Amino acid sequence: MVSLDSESDVLGRGDEAPTFELPGADGATHALSDFEDREALLVVFTCNHCPYAKAKIDELNRLAAEYDDLAVVGINANDPEEYPDDSFDRMQELVERGEIQYDAYLFDESQEVAAAYGARCTPDPFLFRNDGGTFKLAYHGRLDDAPNPDDEPSEREMAAHVETLLDGDQITAAEKPSRGCSIKWKSGNEPDYWDA
Repeated sequence: MVSLDSESDVLGRGDEAPTFELPGADGATHALSDFEDREALLVVFTCNHCPYAKAKIDELNRLAAEYDDLAVVGINANDPEEYPDDSFDRMQELVERGEIQYDAYLFDESQEVAAAYGARCTPDPFLFRNDGGTFKLAYHGRLDDAPNPDDEPSEREMAAHVETLLDGDQITAAEKPSRGCSIKWKSGNEPDYWDA
């Protein structure tokens, strides 16, 4: 299995979150502005089939449940024509069954949102601070220190970053790239930063 790191220079710390308005697996449409009542926003580019992404579902559910002031938003940008398990129908099944309990699980069919964020792999997490109604990137990196799907993490790194942010402090930790399967771009949709 080929894995890819999430290093990308599209968004840097302090940059504003690109806007989005995408259909959710819950039947509603969700926009970035819908989460302005939260102090923090964790946007994770993920999918249904990748072993790396599946291994982090429990941690994302846990983060969504633990922190009232954090919104956890999963975005699936993979091409469902080539990867049928990443279809919107399958996303809805996972939410209806309660396997995925994020604040929202969204489908980026055009792949424009993934490209705007500089997403490279699944999962690829971006943590934003709410700065007076504008979400600004505070940290782009992995959820924990387990590098492979079957590994047990010894440190919940993203949870620690969320707590730092919710305490009103700056995250000064070095960004550690996430590891996962590559975003499955539709033919001709590969963004400029894509060289995998």
